Amino acid sequence: MIKAKKKFGQNFLKDKHYLEKISEAMPNTDNLVVEIGPGLGDLTEKLLEKRRVLAYEIDRDLCEILKEKFPNLNLKCGDVLEYWQKGSLAEEDYDLIANLPYYVATNIILRALRDPKCKNILVLIQKEVADKFSAKLGEKNYSSLAILASQVADVKKLFDIPPGAFVPAPKVTSSVIEFRKFKDSYDEEFAKFLKIAFANPRKTLKKNLSAVYKNFDPKEFGLADTIRPHQVDGSTFFRLFSALKERSEYGKRKKRDNS
Repeated sequence: MIKAKKKFGQNFLKDKHYLEKISEAMPNTDNLVVEIGPGLGDLTEKLLEKRRVLAYEIDRDLCEILKEKFPNLNLKCGDVLEYWQKGSLAEEDYDLIANLPYYVATNIILRALRDPKCKNILVLIQKEVADKFSAKLGEKNYSSLAILASQVADVKKLFDIPPGAFVPAPKVTSSVIEFRKFKDSYDEEFAKFLKIAFANPRKTLKKNLSAVYKNFDPKEFGLADTIRPHQVDGSTFFRLFSALKERSEYGKRKKRDNS
C-alpha cells in the first residue's frame, strides 16, 4: 500500500458509502469527466462505470499504479495547473469531478469556473472553503469567492464527509459541493475588483475601495457610508465595478486628450 505524500496534500477517500454518494451526485450529462488527483483510483473506478474519464495526476508513483489498474484510462501525469496554462484541460465540454487537495482547491475551482469547456463542477474540498463558495448575503462566510462563483454558476453544498472516511484522516471535515455553470467564464477584472472590496472585511466598503478608487462615495450608489463588504449583494458589486471602471477609463481618456 502506497503512503500518502504530504507535499501533494494526499488524503485518500476510502469509505465506500461516500464514494457511492459522490458517484450518485454526478451531473446527468454525456460530457467527458475530468478527474484531478485520482490517487489510488477508488473514485475513478466509480466514474469509469458511467462515463469517459480523463485524469490528471501529479504523483508519478500513483501514475504507475493507475496505469496498471486502469489500462484504458486516459491519464496525464503532471501538474494540472501547468496543463491549464496551455488552454483548457480538454478539447471538448467536460464535467470536473474530483477529491481536491486542500492546498490547491480554491485555485483549481477558480480555474474551472474560468474554463469555457468546463460545464459542471462536483468536488470534495475542505468544509471551510465549501462554506465560503456557497455562502449567501449576510452570512459570516460571505466573500468574494461566493460572489464570483454566483456570477457563473448555481452553487450548492451537498453533504459533509468526516475525517474518518479518509486515509490518512485529515484534521478537518470535508464537503462535497457542486457548481452548475450557466455562463462560460467570469470577468477577471471583476475578480480583481472584488479582491479590493474584500481586502479587509472588517473595514467599510468605502475604506477598502477608496484605497484604489479615490473619492469613492457609497452614497452616490444608494449605499450607506458604514456598509461593509459582506452586506452588499453580487449585482450591486457588479454595478459598482461597471461604474467605477467606466469612470476610470473616462479619466484616462481625458488625461490623454489634454496631454
